[in-house]
Amino acid sequence: MYRHFIAPARGFTQFSHGLIRHPRLNSDAVRILTWQLSLPEGAKESLSRTAERAGIGGCAFTRAKRQLLAEGFLHERRTQVTGGRWTTQQLISNQPLNEAEAAKLMGRAPGAVIVVAASDPGPRNPAVGDPTGPLADGYPKQDRVGDTSYRPPEGEEPEEPEVESDASPTGEPPADDPVLGEPVSDEVEPGKTVPDVRAEARALVGALPLLSPALRHIPPAMTDELTRLAAACLTAGHTSADIHAYLLRGLPRNGTPVYKPGGLVRYLLLHVPPAAPASPPPPPGPRLSARLADARECESRLHIQPMLFRPTADETLCPSCTAIAEPQPHHDLLDA
Repeated sequence: MYRHFIAPARGFTQFSHGLIRHPRLNSDAVRILTWQLSLPEGAKESLSRTAERAGIGGCAFTRAKRQLLAEGFLHERRTQVTGGRWTTQQLISNQPLNEAEAAKLMGRAPGAVIVVAASDPGPRNPAVGDPTGPLADGYPKQDRVGDTSYRPPEGEEPEEPEVESDASPTGEPPADDPVLGEPVSDEVEPGKTVPDVRAEARALVGALPLLSPALRHIPPAMTDELTRLAAACLTAGHTSADIHAYLLRGLPRNGTPVYKPGGLVRYLLLHVPPAAPASPPPPPGPRLSARLADARECESRLHIQPMLFRPTADETLCPSCTAIAEPQPHHDLLDA
């Protein structure tokens, strides 16, 4: 990579490469610092006004100011003036200063904003010729050794982030479901395992955009939560087809738009009605139609083919065979 810099004749400020590429100052902090150092001598512009002119928001300005204070480029002191009013004195420098050096400079220089160049810039170098000083692609010297991440104050325990996972370190399913707030049952349908149920639940959730256009914009971040809810419904005895039909019945009608489809599906899955109990298996043997369910075969040998009749009590013969088997009354014989 070739670089060539033409130094301007006027209207410029010399900054150290270590200040511009400081590893612990973000772009907003560097912009505020270089803006303040480039102001003309005697300017009394506050840091908040500089951030406003530079287009830096309130939260970004607070973060940048905290970094400048931590690295020693900015020092503040509040003093009480005549009339009981308080004023804030700010000191900006192009080199980090400790508290003693900053207090000495702020006590000697008047004004609300003090801009101090702690080290005078070196002589100007021509744009061409042999380079002098540090290379343009060098890195600032690291004044901190080891880990530079945030460490809590002494006596304060660091907070460990909570990591959500669908499985324990041993690969077993979690004992408690954080979404449902109740234990996940290990009882699944015969022939199925817990991974099979989770795979079926994942496929059930993945097919939701195909059911209705209102379910095409479910946030991907809710997939795991909806999968756990669907797995709980499958474990309770519902089938994928039943759950899909239930979700379709819960969608709004008459073209009402669904602004939060993920929240609607989560609500419906949390309120799935209990599954209906399974019907008992049919008795073994040939199944008869409903018309012949109460019929009985006549035990008489007078019929060439099996004769079915509907008994009124516990009789074993059809009405025709019963009439033949019964003896005729005596008065009938006399009449004959």
